[in-house]
Amino acid sequence: MLSLLSLGFNAGYVRYYTKYKKEGDQESIKKLNGLFVLIFTIMGLIALICGLFLSCHLEFVFNDGLTNTELNIAKVLMILLSINMAESFPASVFTTIISANERFVFLKVLGMMKTVVGPIVTLPFLLLGFRSITMVSVTVLISIVNDIIYTYYVLCILKNKFRFSGLEKKIFIELFTYTGFIAINMIVDQVNWNIDKILLGRFKGTTSVAVYAVGYSLFNYYMMLSTSVSSVFTPRIHAIVVECEENKIFLKDRLTSLFIKVGRIQFLILALVVSGFVLFGLEFIKIWVGIGYEEAFYVALLLILSGLIPLIQNIGIEMQRAQNLHQFRSVVYLIMAMINFGLSLSLCQIYGVIGCAIGTAISLVTANGVVMNIYYYKKCNLDIILFWRNIGKMMIGIIPPIIVGFLWNKFAEIAGIWKMILGILLYSFVYLLSTYFISMNSNEKKYVNSLFHKLEVIE
Repeated sequence: MLSLLSLGFNAGYVRYYTKYKKEGDQESIKKLNGLFVLIFTIMGLIALICGLFLSCHLEFVFNDGLTNTELNIAKVLMILLSINMAESFPASVFTTIISANERFVFLKVLGMMKTVVGPIVTLPFLLLGFRSITMVSVTVLISIVNDIIYTYYVLCILKNKFRFSGLEKKIFIELFTYTGFIAINMIVDQVNWNIDKILLGRFKGTTSVAVYAVGYSLFNYYMMLSTSVSSVFTPRIHAIVVECEENKIFLKDRLTSLFIKVGRIQFLILALVVSGFVLFGLEFIKIWVGIGYEEAFYVALLLILSGLIPLIQNIGIEMQRAQNLHQFRSVVYLIMAMINFGLSLSLCQIYGVIGCAIGTAISLVTANGVVMNIYYYKKCNLDIILFWRNIGKMMIGIIPPIIVGFLWNKFAEIAGIWKMILGILLYSFVYLLSTYFISMNSNEKKYVNSLFHKLEVIE
């Protein structure tokens, strides 16, 4: 939650960088870099102070849900993560600069390496009997090494310069005004994705938190599939808005085209996960974490289904920001956070883990499925009706693999993990064939064909 101190300034950097780059104003880019390093260094120090204070007073939040031993462990974890947070604030400026320069391959490769290295390094410690404090220490160390690599890349490869003198107060004021509503969105995101765990920790204990965390972890991986696609287009969106500032009709055509193009790709990826999880998710969780975590399946399913609409439309968030139309979303999500808190608070005490997930799902569907789609259509230069026509036609291609997956689960004589693995492989194969011939348009088929052609060349 301390990450909220960033106040959404990272999004503001891309906006101003794109503007200065188009104007060829290298001096302003240097000053922009210096301003952001100063801002985020100060925020890092504030985060460290707040983190250390909270570390000594965690009983304010978790007094009822944690034992004394768990509370002491939580304090150590909080101190470690506060140090990591303080360091990551100024380091985040360098990742933003890399993104603004569209060096996405480097970002994604290093990000994947961090994801892979973490479990590989921590697993031996777990097998030797070490627990959460060692795991977090390793995570912090890997994160610091990662940030050092980002910093080196910006300074030595991209050769970006930083100027800390002659900074204009006007830019800071404009940034603060622009990012204020983005900060509200960040607060809302923290509420929506963390309030359930806090409520469960307070009212139901650590066992319920562990069950919920399993379901949420699966949902988090699901979200990453979507954001890994949409984040690549952030600089392009800002460039389109700058280029088409005077021609609203042309702007609508270009934004809608990109919105549909990216949304279709995200839908093809996410629909495979959603439908596959419905068919094989429960068995997967039993094998993955064991008996007793069945409720995690329903938590993940509720979050995954309710998150489908915002995740295939998340490129629209950056389109709002590029047009300076993100204020409405902030207000809507603030109301959604209040609804989520109220529903989750009530349902948590009645239905436990699943109750919290239901509260979050209802608020997500209401805000994203209804309110934001109306706003996209009315104000954001997006033809949302054309978007849903595209998605509706694509859904037809999912029907055959779902039928195959259902019949496999019902009649396959193989049992256990092999039934699940073979079922997933069969389902994925039928899904790819069905969506290729039924759901994909000509451009998407050409892209898939080019991938196979490249594989043939490699062979």
